[in-house]
Amino acid sequence: MNELAGLIHDVQDFPKPGVVFKDITPLLASPKHFGIAVERLVEAAPEGIDMVVGMEARGFIFAAPVALQLGAGFVPVRKPGKLPGDVYSQSFDLEYGSETLTVHRNAINEGARVMVIDDVLATGGTVGATAGLLSQMGAELVHVAVVLELGFLGGRAHLEGRGIHRVTSLVRA
Repeated sequence: MNELAGLIHDVQDFPKPGVVFKDITPLLASPKHFGIAVERLVEAAPEGIDMVVGMEARGFIFAAPVALQLGAGFVPVRKPGKLPGDVYSQSFDLEYGSETLTVHRNAINEGARVMVIDDVLATGGTVGATAGLLSQMGAELVHVAVVLELGFLGGRAHLEGRGIHRVTSLVRA
């Protein structure tokens, strides 16, 4: 996966001073490498996935094609005010602030087997909040897959503390 890692660039002091943003747009700009990333995420999926969930906004980019490849539905998890109708909400802390995520209440059936996909696993807050949303819906989170894991921020340990043990990362930094 070094081939993918070489296409993820650091942007200093974004979105605020002291934060190093991981820019995946060079990876996305390469059809070959974007395809490799999607293929590897599909390979990480356990059998019997009913729904693939992607979080706003970069998680959408990877989750939707993975859902298509798996023959599963795609469900977007969005920031407040972006989804019409009744939603579940879950707030959480980020490495540089706090956020809230929402999902349509009727987007996933109770008991559905769900795979969560995101671009980056940092502190685990976004995936943890998404797991909370899935729990509210009665869905079963069976696997998490990310393109890049920032191991030094402890996201995997945070998720394990929440009982989430099946995590795949394509690139670790």
